[in-house]
Amino acid sequence: MFIDRVNALCIAGDGGPGVIAWRREKYIPKGGPAGGNGGKGGSIIFQADHNVYSLDWFAYKHTVRAEDGKAGGSACKQGRNGQDLIVKIPAGTLLTDGETQELLYDFTKDGEAFTVCKGGRGGKGNHAFRTSTNRAPNIATKGTPGETRQIQLELRLIADVGLVGFPNAGKSRLLQQLSRANVKVGAYPFTTLQPNLGYVSIDELHSICIADIPGIIEGAHQNRGLGLDFLRHIERTKVLLYVIDIAGYDGRNPCDDFSALQHELKAYDSSLLDKPMLIALNKCDLAEEAAPHIAAFTEVFPRYTQVTHVISAETGQGCRELVLSLLSLTGQQG
Repeated sequence: MFIDRVNALCIAGDGGPGVIAWRREKYIPKGGPAGGNGGKGGSIIFQADHNVYSLDWFAYKHTVRAEDGKAGGSACKQGRNGQDLIVKIPAGTLLTDGETQELLYDFTKDGEAFTVCKGGRGGKGNHAFRTSTNRAPNIATKGTPGETRQIQLELRLIADVGLVGFPNAGKSRLLQQLSRANVKVGAYPFTTLQPNLGYVSIDELHSICIADIPGIIEGAHQNRGLGLDFLRHIERTKVLLYVIDIAGYDGRNPCDDFSALQHELKAYDSSLLDKPMLIALNKCDLAEEAAPHIAAFTEVFPRYTQVTHVISAETGQGCRELVLSLLSLTGQQG
């Protein structure tokens, strides 16, 4: 299961009540008030964690509740504070108020934290009400309730490179070849039904995070196929890597495929075409089928010659050169 959108009700912990108690000790006839204060309620805190990749934690949790503070005790004992609930979410998550639709926080970096709901204050015991004129107060207060907020979470993957291509173009196989990621690969459309992440390590200092976005089809910007569910994951990538089946599988025309992909991205968000890009003409190992399409692609799109790589995700041909180009575009040096 891959969950990237969530609605939830967050309820912080209530403050614990103060208590009425009296000091009763032998040889102390006038003990006085000794009721302790209640503990404060736990807060709900969302924190970005690079080890978390989806919002699956919320799969069966429509209500998120923090611990209440405990009641005060006799002998002026303070009640225990409710434990804060720290919820780990992926970097790239947008936190929105469910009622006003106000953007509360955009988690972009590992470790960033935001307090969604604050816990209530603890109530006061009767010891807190003693004065010079009222030495035996017989009152205590309840704790205040914790904050409640309806929230929405939307994950938009943050990756250095986003793979864009039609179903069966070989994106998953390329991710597997570059990163050794354990992703599903099959010779049929829509093998990938959720975004996959892989990390390509060049050396100890250089690595690239690659996101395999499920196959786009014509009309994706109108929510056809997997459509809008995953197009938004492309928005935060630094570089777009178009993966084109240059062997023309199932009678497809690679030139038409590339034009259609650009059209879909432009229709969804025209700014996507301004991102740095590379083109991977995949399946060149099928030389007989690929050769005429490679020549045609070069002729139709001469302006993209410098950013085009002829590769085979199956054999690894041309993949090293592709990775070095990706390193350069993502602002790293190999």
